Amino acid sequence: MCQRYSIRLKFTETSLKLNPLTEITFFLTFGAKTMSNQWNSGIHDRKLKEEICEIGRRVYNKGFAAANDGNISIRVGENEVLCSPTMICKGFMKPDDICAVDLEGNQIAGTRKRTSEILLHLAIMKERPDVKAVVHCHPPHATAFAVAREPIPQCVLPEVEVFMGEVPMAPYETPGGQKFADTVVPFLKGGTNTIILTGHGTVTFGKSLEDAYWKTEILDAYCNILLLSKQLGRVTYFTENETRELLDLKKKLGFDDPRFHVEDCDLCGNSAFRDGYKEGIPQQKSFEPAPSYPGYLSKPSTQATPATNNGDSDQLIKAITDQVMSALGK
Repeated sequence: MCQRYSIRLKFTETSLKLNPLTEITFFLTFGAKTMSNQWNSGIHDRKLKEEICEIGRRVYNKGFAAANDGNISIRVGENEVLCSPTMICKGFMKPDDICAVDLEGNQIAGTRKRTSEILLHLAIMKERPDVKAVVHCHPPHATAFAVAREPIPQCVLPEVEVFMGEVPMAPYETPGGQKFADTVVPFLKGGTNTIILTGHGTVTFGKSLEDAYWKTEILDAYCNILLLSKQLGRVTYFTENETRELLDLKKKLGFDDPRFHVEDCDLCGNSAFRDGYKEGIPQQKSFEPAPSYPGYLSKPSTQATPATNNGDSDQLIKAITDQVMSALGK
């Protein structure tokens, strides 16, 4: 609409009159182009359909989705979302297989039927306007935690603290319906991008398809490391200082984290989403609980001794930054 009015003003100033048909033509040509630029080419964007297929191949080749498991989506308009269809192997999708739905889940394009779990994707997109893409699948190591109902330990690996942070566990619900989709809503506060679906799998989301997919890969690799560490003996947690330095780095790099917003949540204790758990915060059983540290927004404990050598601190931050930027470049 703004584009149409600016065109009218321009021609009025030059004393050039437009008839109604010309006005409509100009609006369709210039106004529609402006809106499509915001959302690429909408539901007809073949490049995005090809990207969904590429992410599907990665998910399948990584062993994150057996047979017809998993689903992928990307928002392409104010009320339009492209998604993978039901009953198709994600490793063998073609652009013509991709469907389109509105934000209520009604199919608006595509020859194949849309996935029944698209409601999960839409619940995330409606709650979080910053999210443009969602990937749901069953990565085996992360899904093992989902089946065991074991919360993911925090404060163990730098990349996980920087790229993900706390990974909440949505309660179990039969997949496919709105009740299932609604299980993730209490855990969508600012900073989260990865959720374990209890007894089911994972859902990751972000600003692009690749961004959403990377979260899945990072999570499963981390869960594998945790399981291997357990076999070797135990998981070693970061100190309070080390954790705060990683979160400072995370903020400096422009990444969000629930611990930046929630008062009085434990720094490493998986408590940032405590209000979302109706049956209590999941407790670690297979791993030794993390040490209890004051939250990021709280005053550090007296046991947390600040670094006295700025040179050493700068070197530590640089080393961590190099690790994170290296991971980003992969």
